Amino acid sequence: MPTSSEATRPGRWAGVPAAERVTERRTLLLDAALELLGTEGWTGTTVRAVCQAARLNPRYFYESFEDLDALVVALYDRLVRELRDEVREAVLAAGDDPLAMVRATVETTTRYVDEDRRRARVLYVEALGNEALNRRRLETGFAIAGYVEADATARHGRAAARDQIGAVTAAVLVGGFSELLVAWLDGRIRISREQLVDDATELFAALGDAATRIAANRRRT
Repeated sequence: MPTSSEATRPGRWAGVPAAERVTERRTLLLDAALELLGTEGWTGTTVRAVCQAARLNPRYFYESFEDLDALVVALYDRLVRELRDEVREAVLAAGDDPLAMVRATVETTTRYVDEDRRRARVLYVEALGNEALNRRRLETGFAIAGYVEADATARHGRAAARDQIGAVTAAVLVGGFSELLVAWLDGRIRISREQLVDDATELFAALGDAATRIAANRRRT
């Protein structure tokens, strides 16, 4: 049976091809998950709550998702894709200067989560409380580290960069930047967005330099 909300809108899917109906319903569920997980967190995010927010019968939930974990991972992936595409465009516009690429990545990421803070909560807060999301967070968090390594390579040479302790550098960058953004969005760090971008860019570049020095010292021992 349709829900009461659906019953008040007869013909909601009239004239819409079946494949488009599925796509639209999936989008509605993802949008509802963003609102719930991004505002209420896990306590307010259930299959029932998502369906009510999307104004869909629960049977449509299982048309697109196996369970709640599958939904929130799909939401996380959607946010990561959006952010990745915006970062890629900004990096291309930055030209060939690796430091400018680092700044473009930091600036775009900061703007993306500041413009809709639900995104930050899903990406950096709620992801830590769910095994499936946390696994995906670890899999997708290393873009900035790549640009920092490129910056160090440009300024110190490829031989040094190849020997960098890349995994350590990446872990520090990914974890540190996430914590920095959460603290800033929460108001625990009281600086402007522009200052945050300036400071983070300089710190990340310095970390790349430090990793290069460590690699050089190891080669001499």
